[in-house]
Amino acid sequence: MSHAYVNGEPPQTVPGNALESIAMLELYAARGPRLFLDESSVFDIGSLIVGGADLSPGRAIPDDGDPRIDHSLEGFLFTCGPDHIRHPDTVDDGKEGEGRKYPLHGSFSSSPAQVTEFVNGALSSVARAVVMVKLADGGLARLERHWHIDGVTGAVSLNDRVTNAGSKPFAPMLMYHMNIGAKNFDAKTQLSGAMVGKVPLSWQFGEGDNYVFCVPAGGEEGHASVRLGPIAGAGGLTLRVDFDTATLPYLQMWRNESRPAYVVGIEPASHDWKPRAELAAAGALTPIQPGEFRDYALRFVFA
Repeated sequence: MSHAYVNGEPPQTVPGNALESIAMLELYAARGPRLFLDESSVFDIGSLIVGGADLSPGRAIPDDGDPRIDHSLEGFLFTCGPDHIRHPDTVDDGKEGEGRKYPLHGSFSSSPAQVTEFVNGALSSVARAVVMVKLADGGLARLERHWHIDGVTGAVSLNDRVTNAGSKPFAPMLMYHMNIGAKNFDAKTQLSGAMVGKVPLSWQFGEGDNYVFCVPAGGEEGHASVRLGPIAGAGGLTLRVDFDTATLPYLQMWRNESRPAYVVGIEPASHDWKPRAELAAAGALTPIQPGEFRDYALRFVFA
């Protein structure tokens, strides 16, 4: 493993956050947010600093009773998959899988990343890593992850390749769980974009303290966009998330104000919000063979 740090900078701890005891690598450029990437868990984003504010929710999250993903939920982005993306479900490989479950949000969380490149620069910053993960059915997958910050526009890009590194086929599923702490919002903060309708929604969309919806991610030329803002805690900036609908054809939105939770989630997803059995019956769980791969991409910017 080799790291290339500007000015020999070591990993940093996250400032002023419940994640502060976890050493993370700070990726930044002349313009754009500061990302704290978690080597201990999939190279996901822990804290994200923009306009002087940390937009990750920290401990303002629900307790799902799974310590494996507890600190992942505290971060700005964690990756669900590659074998499952929602609540636990039975492993569907017959007798071999009796008594086993696909875990909450899949097998990725807490899988360590091997960092292969890490360079901070004024105009362009790059971080790459490889993550090997054992799947719930005994298979093996490899994630090749590429982060990039454009120092001119401030845009952050993520490109992922998931390869079947095992000896039997599996059906890949991915969901990017982007969590934003609602303490940074005010009454002007709205959700907008073609997927949510012609009229913007309040960030407190839906009924009750906990609400989820999932919609097809229709977009132009294979891409979809959703916006959340203005975000008062980030100096009035608006977050725009773009993603590739070829492999992420759904947008799931999540809001939870069941104290102590105080968070909104923007979640590009590979599959609709339905049980695995229903997805399988509809032919939506398309397997990849050993050595085959699928690519996933998203981009976000504050402006």
